[in-house]
Amino acid sequence: MRARRAEQVPPPPAVSGLPDRVLVRDSKDRDGGTLSFAPAAWRAFVGQAQAVPQL
Repeated sequence: MRARRAEQVPPPPAVSGLPDRVLVRDSKDRDGGTLSFAPAAWRAFVGQAQAVPQL
C-alpha cells in the first residue's frame, strides 16, 4: 500500500516577518519556541532549500 503524499511531507513551519527579523516556529507546537533570522539569512536558507532536488 502506498502512502499518500500528505502523509510523507511534514507541515510547513509558521513564518512571521518583522521589519528586521523573520520568526519561524513549528505550527503544530506553538509553545515549542521560535527561531529568529535576519532577513538576508532567511532568504539564503530558502534559496538553498529551493535548490535541493525534490524526491
